[in-house]
Amino acid sequence: MQVPLQISLHGIAPSDALYNAIRERAQKLEHFFGRITSCRVVLELAARHKRHGKQFRVHIDLKIAGREIVITHEHDEDLQIALRGAFRAARRQLEDGARERRGDVKQHAPVLAGRVERLDAEQGFGFIVDADGRDFYFSRENVVKPDFEQLAVGTPVHFIEEAAGEGLQAKRVTAHGRQPPAQAR
Repeated sequence: MQVPLQISLHGIAPSDALYNAIRERAQKLEHFFGRITSCRVVLELAARHKRHGKQFRVHIDLKIAGREIVITHEHDEDLQIALRGAFRAARRQLEDGARERRGDVKQHAPVLAGRVERLDAEQGFGFIVDADGRDFYFSRENVVKPDFEQLAVGTPVHFIEEAAGEGLQAKRVTAHGRQPPAQAR
């Protein structure tokens, strides 16, 4: 780390064992992800509630290249469990960030908006036009909600674009907003 580990305790008695446990967990994070620029850990004993015992809160603030990760984890009665849970959550977020940088995260296709332009109820297909005027073919099997039979010309829809051999296709078609009155198809 470029900035030394900072540890703050609020309402918790300091001890060498506690400081060592925090340092050890922070070093494990640094071994896992070597580009941590700073790490601040705050342990606090939250206000006591009548029916509950002590509530421990662990707050971790990590700074990495161009990003900040903030974790808050609480546990009733056991500080070590709260500490372990907070550092596990920090590690998961570091893992997710590492996957994103490597490109291992699946990118979902963007959801597009359009309206039903034409329908052929007998054949079970239709066309959607988007804001740019592009036509997308869709079939009965591509309609998620409502059923294909309930769609009408002019119905606003959301869909996923997919290129097919015949042209652009709409997948996962879902109606949204007000549907126009039923028209002859």
